[in-house]
Amino acid sequence: MRSTSDGRLFGRAGFIGVVGAGIATLFAGRPVQRVVDAAASPLSGLTNGIAPAGGWRIYTIAPTMPTFERASWKLEVDGLVRQPYALDYEQLRALPRVEQVSTFHCVTGWTVKNVHWAGVRVQDIVRRAQPLPDASALRFVSAEIPYEDSLSIQQAMLPDVLLAYEMDGEPLPRPHGAPLRLVIPDMYGYKNVKWVRRIELTRSVEPGYWELNGYDTNAWVGRSNGL
Repeated sequence: MRSTSDGRLFGRAGFIGVVGAGIATLFAGRPVQRVVDAAASPLSGLTNGIAPAGGWRIYTIAPTMPTFERASWKLEVDGLVRQPYALDYEQLRALPRVEQVSTFHCVTGWTVKNVHWAGVRVQDIVRRAQPLPDASALRFVSAEIPYEDSLSIQQAMLPDVLLAYEMDGEPLPRPHGAPLRLVIPDMYGYKNVKWVRRIELTRSVEPGYWELNGYDTNAWVGRSNGL
């Protein structure tokens, strides 16, 4: 870990700053800021001095966060499946609802305990699509381009892996991925894709945005990213 002349901290424990055209931004209750440092390495970190209420720090990779239009929003499920389908928001909410309480772990070192999530199990979404025999992974595509990530089908089918549409008893807020985000309690937050709009079943796990910029494909808390 090293500090710059303006006091910002940089190191592998921080999220990636600038890699080519990929610019990470931090939302903290005010307009999104671009974090640009020409001297930063590909594994630069964001400043960790801003902590919004509740202990959350919200990281984005685009200049603005996606917006949710309830009337036109769709979740698409396709790829190596027998029954590709799409759900609108009302159809999503009509699926069997599950709730759980878990701790959210960020790879930068902070946590938020006892987060109340509500949504649908990923395994229910997958089974409805009837995966083909050669499907072995899921690709989660965000409305925040180019944010995406993948899980093996075994990881995605764990019973506590959710697509959440509520957090702490309220509809999922925009900074947390409204209307739908992935929740994987045993993996670091960068695998918990926000603003999910598509799930594609594929033959293999492909590196997502953060993995292409140096982070581990398997982001198990306490067992990856050099921790």
